[in-house]
Amino acid sequence: MTELLGLWNYHVVIVLMMIGLYIVISRDNLVKKVMGLSIFQVAVILFYVSIGRVDGGTAPILIEGAEDAIYSNPLPHVLMLTAIVVGIATTALGLALVVRIHEAYGTVEEDELVDMDRNGGEVS
Repeated sequence: MTELLGLWNYHVVIVLMMIGLYIVISRDNLVKKVMGLSIFQVAVILFYVSIGRVDGGTAPILIEGAEDAIYSNPLPHVLMLTAIVVGIATTALGLALVVRIHEAYGTVEEDELVDMDRNGGEVS
């Protein structure tokens, strides 16, 4: 039982991924789809940060007399900082596109947008 509790972060990753994927697939509102993608992205970032952790690991700073120390690899964490910045920019761009779509069509519901596109701009 304690082995399962020790892996709680991976369970959170799976739950967040499924929530994000469900929102993207099941919702027709474009804002909700962008937020679902954002939740999915958070799950991926949490996963990479989790696998970068080493039990008993310290920061990779060389100290005299500590040749047998276990160091954590900082690369996954640095890459995820970059992924966070890119994710925020992507979310902002997605929301800006949703605002522009709302200005042009008057709705952000995907099924209404498809109907308008097929019928030349009128909702059936």
